[in-house]
Amino acid sequence: MPIDYARRLTGTVRTKRENSHLGVGLAFVAGATNAGAYLAVSQYTSHMTGIVSSMADAVVLGQTEVFLTGVGSLCAFTLGAATTAVMVNFARRRGLSSAYALPLLVEAALLLIFGFLGARLQLVHSIFVPATVSLLSFMMGLQNAVITKISQSEIRTTHVTGIVTDIGIELGKYVYVNRHESSAAPRVMADRRRLKLLTMLLASFFSGGVLGAIGFRSIGYSATIPLAVVLLTLAAVPAFDDVRSALRDERGRGE
Repeated sequence: MPIDYARRLTGTVRTKRENSHLGVGLAFVAGATNAGAYLAVSQYTSHMTGIVSSMADAVVLGQTEVFLTGVGSLCAFTLGAATTAVMVNFARRRGLSSAYALPLLVEAALLLIFGFLGARLQLVHSIFVPATVSLLSFMMGLQNAVITKISQSEIRTTHVTGIVTDIGIELGKYVYVNRHESSAAPRVMADRRRLKLLTMLLASFFSGGVLGAIGFRSIGYSATIPLAVVLLTLAAVPAFDDVRSALRDERGRGE
């Protein structure tokens, strides 16, 4: 059933299958958000390597504004990841089903706010650009930390450098010719399941980027609203389960 599937997708009882499906979905959202952010402020918001490099360049070139925007983005991404850790650990210690869903609900809410207010805030350019970069970087930190904790660092969704690196490693294993085998040197074997997952993550990020760019060019900031709906769909069922359980307990205490 769709509801049971949604419950497993962001619930606390998980398998590698659910991790893979959630990772692919979040990679799509990240790709779309990243592409839309670039069209909005001419800067990617999930690529911390590039941001730190731009900060270094800005120091040398004396571009104070670029440097400060980079600092804000880096701090926001870190804060987003830290916020996810706090929320997940808080929910786990209280036995909540929505431990992994809560950060995604926060991300969805922020995307909705950005979608509704982005066009208005754009008029104040000096505030809009750094605020937008920091907000979207915070969301990417939230999201990346969720899937990292869920998959025990196997899956990342907000940037593709690690994904492409791992694809290359698995392809190298796949084409390797095992000519000299011994007990001390076992066969080199590619992990086909992992290679398939990595390829799906890359394709999902790319397709999300294409559709995000098309959506932003067509309808502007409102293109983030469907992304928020996707996140709400992924995370709503475990959160609803917790609310229903809390209401049931409250009625039980009142009787």
